[in-house]
Amino acid sequence: MPFSAPFQRLAPAAIAALLCTAPAAAQMDHAPAQCAAPAELPAPMASWRNPVALKAAADGKGAARAMLTPGRTVTLALLPTPKVAYPVRPAKPGGSVSHGGLASFTVKEAGTWRVALGSGAWVDVIGDGQAATSTAHGHGPDCSGIRKMVDYDLKPGRYTLQIAANGEDKLTLLVTRLP
Repeated sequence: MPFSAPFQRLAPAAIAALLCTAPAAAQMDHAPAQCAAPAELPAPMASWRNPVALKAAADGKGAARAMLTPGRTVTLALLPTPKVAYPVRPAKPGGSVSHGGLASFTVKEAGTWRVALGSGAWVDVIGDGQAATSTAHGHGPDCSGIRKMVDYDLKPGRYTLQIAANGEDKLTLLVTRLP
Protein backbone atom coordinates (compact mmCIF):
# COMPACT_ATOMS: atom_id res chain seq x y z
CA MET A 1 0.00 0.00 0.00
CA PRO A 2 1.60 3.32 -1.02
CA PHE A 3 2.08 6.10 1.54
CA SER A 4 0.17 9.35 1.18
CA ALA A 5 2.14 12.40 0.04
CA PRO A 6 2.90 13.79 3.56
CA PHE A 7 4.28 10.42 4.70
CA GLN A 8 6.35 10.01 1.55
CA ARG A 9 8.15 13.29 2.37
CA LEU A 10 8.47 12.35 6.06
CA ALA A 11 9.84 8.84 5.59
CA PRO A 12 13.20 9.86 4.02
CA ALA A 13 13.71 12.55 6.68
CA ALA A 14 12.91 10.12 9.51
CA ILE A 15 15.27 7.50 8.09
CA ALA A 16 18.06 10.07 7.76
CA ALA A 17 17.54 11.23 11.35
CA LEU A 18 17.72 7.66 12.64
CA LEU A 19 20.87 6.93 10.66
CA CYS A 20 22.58 10.04 12.00
CA THR A 21 21.76 9.27 15.63
CA ALA A 22 22.42 5.51 15.59
CA PRO A 23 26.23 5.74 15.97
CA ALA A 24 25.88 8.17 18.86
CA ALA A 25 23.40 5.89 20.60
CA ALA A 26 25.65 2.87 20.05
CA GLN A 27 28.62 4.70 21.55
CA MET A 28 26.56 5.69 24.58
CA ASP A 29 25.80 2.01 25.27
CA HIS A 30 29.53 1.33 25.73
CA ALA A 31 30.37 4.40 27.79
CA PRO A 32 31.46 3.64 31.35
CA ALA A 33 28.77 4.21 33.93
CA GLN A 34 29.01 7.39 35.96
CA CYS A 35 28.95 6.16 39.53
CA ALA A 36 27.71 8.23 42.44
CA ALA A 37 28.14 5.22 44.75
CA PRO A 38 29.34 1.61 44.48
CA ALA A 39 26.79 -0.87 43.21
CA GLU A 40 25.00 -3.28 45.52
CA LEU A 41 26.46 -6.76 45.10
CA PRO A 42 24.66 -10.09 45.35
CA ALA A 43 25.50 -12.15 48.45
CA PRO A 44 27.93 -14.56 46.68
CA MET A 45 30.05 -11.53 45.69
CA ALA A 46 29.89 -9.59 48.95
CA SER A 47 33.66 -9.90 49.59
CA TRP A 48 34.55 -8.07 46.35
CA ARG A 49 35.39 -4.78 48.07
CA ASN A 50 37.66 -6.39 50.69
CA PRO A 51 40.26 -8.42 48.79
CA VAL A 52 43.22 -10.15 50.43
CA ALA A 53 46.62 -10.37 48.76
CA LEU A 54 47.76 -13.59 47.09
CA LYS A 55 50.75 -14.29 44.86
CA ALA A 56 50.10 -16.29 41.68
CA ALA A 57 52.19 -19.35 40.92
CA ALA A 58 54.35 -19.81 37.83
CA ASP A 59 53.58 -23.52 37.34
CA GLY A 60 51.19 -26.31 38.31
CA LYS A 61 53.23 -27.41 41.31
CA GLY A 62 53.22 -23.89 42.74
CA ALA A 63 49.47 -23.50 42.03
CA ALA A 64 48.80 -26.05 44.79
CA ARG A 65 50.29 -23.55 47.26
CA ALA A 66 48.47 -20.50 45.81
CA MET A 67 45.10 -21.53 47.25
CA LEU A 68 41.96 -19.53 46.61
CA THR A 69 39.17 -19.77 49.15
CA PRO A 70 35.79 -19.85 47.40
CA GLY A 71 33.76 -16.79 48.31
CA ARG A 72 36.87 -14.79 49.28
CA THR A 73 38.08 -12.07 46.90
CA VAL A 74 41.82 -11.76 46.27
CA THR A 75 44.14 -9.31 44.61
CA LEU A 76 46.34 -11.73 42.73
CA ALA A 77 49.93 -10.62 42.06
CA LEU A 78 50.71 -11.86 38.55
CA LEU A 79 53.90 -12.73 36.70
CA PRO A 80 55.16 -11.70 33.26
CA THR A 81 53.61 -14.16 30.78
CA PRO A 82 56.96 -15.64 29.62
CA LYS A 83 57.57 -16.85 33.22
CA VAL A 84 54.29 -18.83 33.45
CA ALA A 85 54.18 -22.54 32.50
CA TYR A 86 50.46 -23.09 31.88
CA PRO A 87 49.22 -26.69 32.37
CA VAL A 88 46.91 -26.18 29.37
CA ARG A 89 47.71 -23.61 26.72
CA PRO A 90 45.26 -20.69 27.09
CA ALA A 91 43.24 -19.81 23.97
CA LYS A 92 44.47 -16.23 24.47
CA PRO A 93 47.87 -16.49 26.16
CA GLY A 94 48.79 -12.82 25.76
CA GLY A 95 52.09 -11.44 24.59
CA SER A 96 55.47 -10.94 26.21
CA VAL A 97 54.31 -7.75 27.94
CA SER A 98 51.14 -9.25 29.46
CA HIS A 99 50.79 -10.92 32.86
CA GLY A 100 49.35 -14.17 34.10
CA GLY A 101 49.57 -16.83 36.73
CA LEU A 102 48.06 -19.87 38.39
CA ALA A 103 46.17 -20.58 41.58
CA SER A 104 44.01 -23.45 42.77
CA PHE A 105 40.72 -23.96 44.55
CA THR A 106 38.67 -26.83 45.86
CA VAL A 107 35.05 -27.47 44.96
CA LYS A 108 33.23 -29.28 47.76
CA GLU A 109 29.75 -29.11 46.25
CA ALA A 110 28.76 -29.61 42.61
CA GLY A 111 27.02 -26.73 40.90
CA THR A 112 27.55 -23.57 38.92
CA TRP A 113 30.73 -21.76 39.89
CA ARG A 114 31.58 -18.21 38.85
CA VAL A 115 34.95 -16.57 38.32
CA ALA A 116 34.65 -12.78 38.59
CA LEU A 117 37.52 -10.62 37.32
CA GLY A 118 38.36 -6.96 37.65
CA SER A 119 39.79 -6.91 34.11
CA GLY A 120 39.25 -8.53 30.74
CA ALA A 121 41.98 -11.15 31.32
CA TRP A 122 41.59 -14.63 29.87
CA VAL A 123 40.58 -17.23 32.44
CA ASP A 124 40.53 -21.03 32.31
CA VAL A 125 39.48 -23.51 34.98
CA ILE A 126 41.54 -26.71 34.64
CA GLY A 127 40.35 -30.03 36.04
CA ASP A 128 41.63 -33.52 35.22
CA GLY A 129 44.23 -32.04 32.86
CA GLN A 130 41.82 -30.17 30.61
CA ALA A 131 40.03 -26.83 30.49
CA ALA A 132 36.44 -26.88 31.73
CA THR A 133 33.87 -25.58 29.26
CA SER A 134 32.32 -22.29 30.35
CA THR A 135 28.53 -22.16 30.52
CA ALA A 136 28.00 -18.38 30.59
CA HIS A 137 29.87 -15.09 30.20
CA GLY A 138 28.91 -11.63 31.32
CA HIS A 139 29.87 -8.32 32.84
CA GLY A 140 29.59 -7.44 36.47
CA PRO A 141 27.07 -4.92 37.74
CA ASP A 142 27.78 -1.31 36.71
CA CYS A 143 29.82 0.56 39.33
CA SER A 144 30.98 -2.69 40.98
CA GLY A 145 34.53 -2.95 39.63
CA ILE A 146 33.72 -6.41 38.25
CA ARG A 147 34.50 -6.32 34.55
CA LYS A 148 34.07 -9.95 33.55
CA MET A 149 32.28 -13.02 34.90
CA VAL A 150 32.60 -16.58 33.58
CA ASP A 151 30.49 -19.50 34.85
CA TYR A 152 31.37 -23.21 34.90
CA ASP A 153 29.47 -26.33 35.95
CA LEU A 154 31.92 -28.07 38.28
CA LYS A 155 31.85 -31.27 40.27
CA PRO A 156 33.70 -31.79 43.57
CA GLY A 157 37.49 -31.80 43.26
CA ARG A 158 40.57 -29.60 43.02
CA TYR A 159 40.92 -27.16 40.12
CA THR A 160 43.65 -24.92 38.76
CA LEU A 161 42.72 -21.40 37.76
CA GLN A 162 44.75 -20.01 34.86
CA ILE A 163 44.91 -16.26 34.27
CA ALA A 164 46.42 -15.06 30.99
CA ALA A 165 46.65 -11.91 28.88
CA ASN A 166 46.21 -9.42 31.74
CA GLY A 167 47.53 -5.94 31.04
CA GLU A 168 48.67 -5.28 34.61
CA ASP A 169 50.72 -7.20 37.17
CA LYS A 170 47.78 -7.64 39.54
CA LEU A 171 44.15 -8.62 39.24
CA THR A 172 41.18 -8.66 41.59
CA LEU A 173 39.27 -11.93 41.32
CA LEU A 174 36.71 -14.05 43.08
CA VAL A 175 35.69 -17.70 42.71
CA THR A 176 32.27 -18.44 44.17
CA ARG A 177 29.46 -20.96 43.95
CA LEU A 178 26.18 -19.58 42.71
CA PRO A 179 23.05 -20.38 44.71
